[in-house]
Amino acid sequence: MDMDLQRYRMICTLKFGDIYGQIIVWLIVIFISLATSLALWSSSRQIFALATVGIVLVLSLPFLLFAFVTTLLNHIEFIPMEEEINAFTSSKGKSGSFNQQQAQTAS
Repeated sequence: MDMDLQRYRMICTLKFGDIYGQIIVWLIVIFISLATSLALWSSSRQIFALATVGIVLVLSLPFLLFAFVTTLLNHIEFIPMEEEINAFTSSKGKSGSFNQQQAQTAS
């Protein structure tokens, strides 16, 4: 029964460049919200300025988290172990026969 189970290798191909654009967009959103709060900052509108920053952070964080998680999940690959072993042995066999051909032509 154990032979029916197939083994898989998990490979993550995520690089920093894949999420770099998302970080830049989120930083732009944060700086725009801070600029808005500074524009609203006065003696009578301080609560509105703080509320603006809080609302922007609370609303943008779930979208940022969703973008990061979906990007991560799109870069996870499961490769069957037998397929990987077969690919390795076939490439090794090809290189071995190539080396034999070179040895025969050299002698």
